[in-house]
Amino acid sequence: MNEEKLIEDYELEPVPDEKRQGWLKQTMVWIAGIVALSATALGGALGSGLNLKDAIIVSVIGTFLLSLLSALCCIVGAKTGLSTALVSSFALGRYGAMAVSIVIAISLFGWFGVQLDLFGSSLNKVINDVFGLNVSPSVLMIIGGILMTLTACIGYSAIEKLSIFAVPLLAILLIGSVYMTSKSFTFAQLDAMQLSTNPLTIGMGISSVIGSLAVGAIIGPDISRYAKSAKDAAISSLLSYFVGYSIVLIIAAVLAKATSEVDVVAIMIGIGWGTGGMLVLIFAQWTTNNTNIYSSALGFSVIFRAVPKYILTIIAGTIGTVLAIMGIYDHFIPFLNVLSVLIPPIGGIYTADFLMRRDVYNAANIRYVPNVRILSIANWVIASAIAFMTTPSPTGFGLFSITGASGIDAFIVAFVIQLIIGLSNNKKIVIEEEAA
Repeated sequence: MNEEKLIEDYELEPVPDEKRQGWLKQTMVWIAGIVALSATALGGALGSGLNLKDAIIVSVIGTFLLSLLSALCCIVGAKTGLSTALVSSFALGRYGAMAVSIVIAISLFGWFGVQLDLFGSSLNKVINDVFGLNVSPSVLMIIGGILMTLTACIGYSAIEKLSIFAVPLLAILLIGSVYMTSKSFTFAQLDAMQLSTNPLTIGMGISSVIGSLAVGAIIGPDISRYAKSAKDAAISSLLSYFVGYSIVLIIAAVLAKATSEVDVVAIMIGIGWGTGGMLVLIFAQWTTNNTNIYSSALGFSVIFRAVPKYILTIIAGTIGTVLAIMGIYDHFIPFLNVLSVLIPPIGGIYTADFLMRRDVYNAANIRYVPNVRILSIANWVIASAIAFMTTPSPTGFGLFSITGASGIDAFIVAFVIQLIIGLSNNKKIVIEEEAA
């Protein structure tokens, strides 16, 4: 296989049928992308702020809603074989898609740096515990940045192979954790334990679960374009977001109860996994973060069409790593949070538009896409404004709430408005045809 074949990733064209995969491999890729230090930290926070029964209810409801959101978006990717940025061009027009690409690319490129910072500091603790060596987190960030950028450069095929290796390790860690905990505690004992942090409400917990991966669900077409069928895409969404993610959150909540700790490192040490468990979770951080830089590069590919995706990935990975080492991301997180609010409406727009104009969503029609679809752009502005109104301070204004999860609010508002736009246009076409 030559170099050109190795890095072929179909960033500006549909994924060919012979490269498509079934639901099992898609599920493995999703789970590897979902499970990371941040997921276990969220589960730990639920376990610390809720009793165990409520933490389970929150995890099940939140991940179920996430899986529905993901399935809707992933079906569009599987049907078209196109990335999120290209799919958006049908709904928002050529320039609208470029705006979408800029928001997605900068947002995920930014979160790549944040996660890389966490990777370096966590691995520094593990090496210090095991060998007594204080390896600079900056050195570890450079190594991690190179590895993550390399797999993202190669593209989906490398991410899939890494996922197939990582998911069994994660499964062993999580199942083993439950076994070790069950030897010391019963469910009733864990459920009766006092909260170790400020109490959460069920609504706050569900909102946290949805907010943790809402952006990941919206950019689902970046992965599901490799799915064999819409059915495979939907099944993998349900298995990964609902089954896989809920299990991770529940187990992390159980471990937080058993150890009375929130910090992931303290939890791993508390149940006896120590550095081995941390190493698996740090490895999971790799599989999660390379999807950030991967989707970011897909977005940049729509903007800089003449530049190969692997070059864009290297540039983005290098800049992201340098900024992470400089610690500049601490100042960027509020800005990244603002960008993240703009992404859920995009999913609502392209899924509703796909339902109304399914025949148009074909790669052969991309050349006929108008520069701007003004009503869809207006929808994006309105839904984003509502998203800021429903997002709590300091990112948003927190003026009111619809479902309790601002990402879902923005998706629903954009979806409904886009359906109305589609129905109005269809009615106009019928009237014009009757008049002719």
